[in-house]
Amino acid sequence: MPPLTACVIAYNEAAAIDACLASLSFCSEVVVVDSHSDDGTRDKARARGARVIERDWPGHIDQKNFAVSQAASDWVLCVDADERVTPELRAAIERAMAAEPSCAAFLVNRRTIYLGAWIRHGGWYPDRKVRLFDRRRARWGGVNPHDHVQVDEGAGIGRLDADLEHHSYDDIADHLRTMDFFSTISAREKLSRGQRGIAAQLVLGPPWKFFKMFVLRRGFQDGWRGFIVAALGACFVLLKYAKLWELVHVRGATSGTGERVAYGRRGERGK
Repeated sequence: MPPLTACVIAYNEAAAIDACLASLSFCSEVVVVDSHSDDGTRDKARARGARVIERDWPGHIDQKNFAVSQAASDWVLCVDADERVTPELRAAIERAMAAEPSCAAFLVNRRTIYLGAWIRHGGWYPDRKVRLFDRRRARWGGVNPHDHVQVDEGAGIGRLDADLEHHSYDDIADHLRTMDFFSTISAREKLSRGQRGIAAQLVLGPPWKFFKMFVLRRGFQDGWRGFIVAALGACFVLLKYAKLWELVHVRGATSGTGERVAYGRRGERGK
């Protein structure tokens, strides 16, 4: 297989980093960019053979692009500390790389484990995301905290029929903490982009989100877990627009500075 670098961003991920890096052992190298963890994350990463770089947190997109820029190879595999490359995905990646792909990137399915079970509906699966790509023709973009890989026009995106396993939240309390964190970032980003129609989104957004997740996307088939996922999805919409309303109508803010808060645990949560 041609050289492949795995890129991971982290902050206080001592409980998760070992399993994550163990699943990346087939890569030529692993780069971990850490935002000043104080729980031993960096030591655990080094013990797994990763090249660790400590760096201030500039935001999701900038941090991920920095990690990619530090790779020794042009093909990179980007995962989060709470994700694991399954044996099936490893085999699919090795086959794709050995075939010298002409496309610039590959989509993978993300399988989320929540409250002890795989959530198969509600929009949580297959949750396809580009994670394997050629950095010469693709890069991280989007709007914090909703980052995604942007591929050059005409470069082409393939698909790997295998799953990346995502261990999303420790429990409901952890889910709520993460929602609070990311809703603050989202509200600030919306303010910086001049979001309009706040009242309509605040009133109509949450029930529509629940209906879409629980009914249209068949979250009811996941039972009570599906109900909780849809209800908290609606709560997240309420939180981000309530915080945006607060910024505008209580604090008198007219513009935002985007994401300027410390990086919390497990950077992909709450999206």
